[in-house]
Amino acid sequence: MTQAAPTPIVDSHCHLDFPDFDGEHDALIARARQAGVTRMVTICTRLRLEPQVRALAEAHDGVFYAAGTHPMSVADEPMASVDDLTRLAEHPKFVGIGETGLDYHYTAESAGRQQESLRIHIEAARRTRLPLIIHARDADADMARILTEEYRAGAYDCVMHCFSSGAELARAALDLGFYLSMSGIAAFPRSGDLRTIFAAAPLDRILVETDSPYLAPPPHRGKRNEPGYVTRTAAVGADLFGVDYAEFAHRTSANFDRLFWKAAGGAA
Repeated sequence: MTQAAPTPIVDSHCHLDFPDFDGEHDALIARARQAGVTRMVTICTRLRLEPQVRALAEAHDGVFYAAGTHPMSVADEPMASVDDLTRLAEHPKFVGIGETGLDYHYTAESAGRQQESLRIHIEAARRTRLPLIIHARDADADMARILTEEYRAGAYDCVMHCFSSGAELARAALDLGFYLSMSGIAAFPRSGDLRTIFAAAPLDRILVETDSPYLAPPPHRGKRNEPGYVTRTAAVGADLFGVDYAEFAHRTSANFDRLFWKAAGGAA
């Protein structure tokens, strides 16, 4: 009997260039394919590393990339310019701006510089029409304020990557028409409050991701995460929204196509 093909799904955020995966990219991507992961977006967090992230996307069908300066790195990296980011967006496999955002948990001392960098990335998202990819930790009030101020100054699209903030930031993002991305954190046993926030959101505003090599969902928690494990988080999401796995995978993939329009339906 021929085994049925796995349900197609997308990992909307991973970090294939991190040292955790050195020398394993072919096997890693093959395992993801076997799990049904047809596309993934690998994220560059320091612009000086963009060439190696781009090379990974160019070398593998179904792998796309985004680039920006991570908020935890802004104190150590040159400030990105709008022109820097818009030039990168000319590449056919470059599909998003970021990740950028605010992180006051470990790097509150650079809050002003983080905010400046965030606004630069937002302007690049406006000009390119590519989605902004946001990292937010312990900065809910400033994040909601800046995203709203900037949206009123000119519309842009956005995903709150690896969303694990509070309900007020979730509402602010959804009110702006943005997306919330569900990572392995949503599958952790003690993440009931976070699951409640996701369950209150419209399913047509939900993405799913691994953020690998971090945040592996059960039963892999505490181990290295990888794109194929997005199916574990998606299974939790399906239960949360009261749909079967195939429908959840289909709906979140359609959401991905709507937001990450340069990667829509393609394996280029």
